[in-house]
Amino acid sequence: MAKVRTPRSAWIDAALKALAVGGPEAVRVEALATDLGVTKGGFYWHFADRPALLGEMLDVWEQAMVADVITRVDSSATDPRARLRQLFALAPTADFQVELAIRDWSRREPDVARRLRRVDKGRMDWLRSLFIQFCGDDDAEARSMLAYSLLIGGYFVAPHGGRSRRQLIDLALDRLLADGDGP
Repeated sequence: MAKVRTPRSAWIDAALKALAVGGPEAVRVEALATDLGVTKGGFYWHFADRPALLGEMLDVWEQAMVADVITRVDSSATDPRARLRQLFALAPTADFQVELAIRDWSRREPDVARRLRRVDKGRMDWLRSLFIQFCGDDDAEARSMLAYSLLIGGYFVAPHGGRSRRQLIDLALDRLLADGDGP
């Protein structure tokens, strides 16, 4: 009977879950093997060492939370406002615990901080490219910052004023997508 190896993706998924719960210190080969119900020897079929896993874990997060999201949203509609609405519709499905853990980790690890700056820049550039289609430069810049702040921070703010979080985000999004004074 042939041995079945635990897929590389399973190690990465387990690592991202561990990161979300306990930060980068929780991403340990032995603990991941235990969580996966396998021996740690299988880890070395896929990764040279823990730093290699950490790098690939960040690659997978970046691909899923930036490139894949942008591709999905861009393929859903051509109108920039519709694309922004689609982005906000997808946001509740995102794993913000991983996002928060990476942001916290970036405060202590320069390589992670550089990657996060690149991710933030890419996300902001893409948002700006949508807003600029219906409002002026300064307005697009401000709306991009507000939209990004709402996407990242809206998850952490408790609803108030008798409205649900979704209602408040929809209300804020309506304001962000209102007619501007640009082209």
